[in-house]
Amino acid sequence: MLAPLLALGLATGVAAAPAAADFERVVQANLPEFLELLAIPNVASEPADIRRNAAFLEVALERRGFSVQQLDNPARRPLVFAEMRSTRPDAKTVLFYIHFDGQPVVPEEWAQASPFVPVVKQRVGESWQVVPTARLQQLPLDPELRVFARAASDDKAPIVMVLNAIDLLRERGATPAQHIKLLLDSEEEMSSPSLAGVAERHSALLTADALVILDGPEHASGRPTVVFGNRGIAQATLTVYGPKAPLHSGHYGNYAPNPAIRLAQLLAGMKDEDGRVLVAGYYDGVRLDDSERAKLARTPDDEPALRKRIGIAQADRVGATYQEALQYPSLNVRGLASASVGAKAANVVPSEAVAELDFRTTPETDGAHLQDLVQAHIEKQGYHVTAGPPTDDERARYPRLASFVRGPVQRAVRTPDDAPLSRWAIAALSAPQVAAGVEPVRIRMMGGTLPTDVLVDALGLPFVMVCTVNADNNQHARDENMRLGNFVSGTRAIHALLTTPLD
Repeated sequence: MLAPLLALGLATGVAAAPAAADFERVVQANLPEFLELLAIPNVASEPADIRRNAAFLEVALERRGFSVQQLDNPARRPLVFAEMRSTRPDAKTVLFYIHFDGQPVVPEEWAQASPFVPVVKQRVGESWQVVPTARLQQLPLDPELRVFARAASDDKAPIVMVLNAIDLLRERGATPAQHIKLLLDSEEEMSSPSLAGVAERHSALLTADALVILDGPEHASGRPTVVFGNRGIAQATLTVYGPKAPLHSGHYGNYAPNPAIRLAQLLAGMKDEDGRVLVAGYYDGVRLDDSERAKLARTPDDEPALRKRIGIAQADRVGATYQEALQYPSLNVRGLASASVGAKAANVVPSEAVAELDFRTTPETDGAHLQDLVQAHIEKQGYHVTAGPPTDDERARYPRLASFVRGPVQRAVRTPDDAPLSRWAIAALSAPQVAAGVEPVRIRMMGGTLPTDVLVDALGLPFVMVCTVNADNNQHARDENMRLGNFVSGTRAIHALLTTPLD
């Protein structure tokens, strides 16, 4: 019976699912290529390094039969576009978005020679021990081995998972069930400043029926994970002003108002003791009915384990659960500064105190509107708000002075979980070779922000996110890593997406 089925698969361009050993074999075969890619620094502030990554990826994709071109931008950090056609006469087109740039690094914080010299490690007790790279060439693969390097999980691993899946198809003389387009972003970690222009200039090239984003960690349960939306983000810098210059605290303490204390009071008044934002109108528009709450409750979060992992005794009470909390906009203080601390601390009344803020948004809460609400809240506390440092006249007229400088805004977007694209992704991730009898985890909206809004607005596409890397990968931080077991399971998931027809 196998021969007729295989012949049918080849006739339609889609081969039967590979055996479990085939997935491990192709992952192992491509691990040297993965390590070579990780060894190319990829911080977007260094365009020459980005161009080296783009050239490497162009060669790797062409070797798999993709038609490839680099899409340049004014910063000379090219994006990479690749296309592979299906042989199915009724095939739809799916655009996959992945990024290959990485977060900046502080090399001395990493427990290895360089974040761009990949190291293989295994866990021993509570610590990690370096093992020979040759361990990667032993079959069966040890699923608990990890590769440590910047961008190992965020987001070079999914690129290589796509290469793995294509290699498995080509071994069987098959093509994907849909036309495949890849857009590999070079600037995602700096909010993709060129993406809108690239999408506008190349809209015909990027035309598709659906968008799939391959980024982010799978659910902590280890089950296949599909996400239907992501939060947006808005930023602002709040500065509270005191004297024109730092003053001797002995001479001027109790006389010159301290801006650090005033800033602390202002920030403290923005949230209650349960972590709920007190800014008027901040949560307006967010409505969760019983059916939505039931869906959120089905996400299998182990919240005691989550609190233990991040080191807190009690979570904020914005939502009843972790998933419910993500459905509301957040107000976060991401940085504070005033005068100096430690050995550099001086006995002064500071001249100013600064808070860097970010507001994670939802589809119901526009980022610019949240900025308006926060500024209005500051003004209600008696502050005269300026767009920059106050003038001498303003200092003489207003007892409370602050500036509120608005940063960029990225919009939150979400696809209904019962949309045709959503049902397709769930069906693919439910395939036996992926899910092994378990239901995929369905997440209404992930907490992180991606440039999804740019592509959705420019191309008018429905989208979903498929998350494949290990949940404890340390993305954006020191000692970022990729677990080998997730390399295999992620390859299975992407292979299923490539071979499940999108109707």
